[in-house]
Amino acid sequence: MAVESRFVVIRKGVEVETFMDKKAADEYDKMLDMADNLAEMFQQAPVELSEALQEELSIYLAQNRENVLIALQAKKPKPAPKPKAKVTKVTELEKTNKESDAA
Repeated sequence: MAVESRFVVIRKGVEVETFMDKKAADEYDKMLDMADNLAEMFQQAPVELSEALQEELSIYLAQNRENVLIALQAKKPKPAPKPKAKVTKVTELEKTNKESDAA
């Protein structure tokens, strides 16, 4: 008999998503909390948005929070990785040839 651990995210009494990993479930739950907070903020905004648009926009922003923080200049972007310089390997035979040419 196999035993499986599952982590279920439940919102307002409804099962939203099931995960095999607790960390992934916690991250998803945190993202939904952020989306709820954003939706509340949009309800107070002077711009009229439909409920569906508020939900879609709040989830999008919560899923892309790192980019939102960078856009708001609350966080610095990660520097792009520098390309590595090409390293050529010199074989023992080449070293010997260079040494004999120098002598």
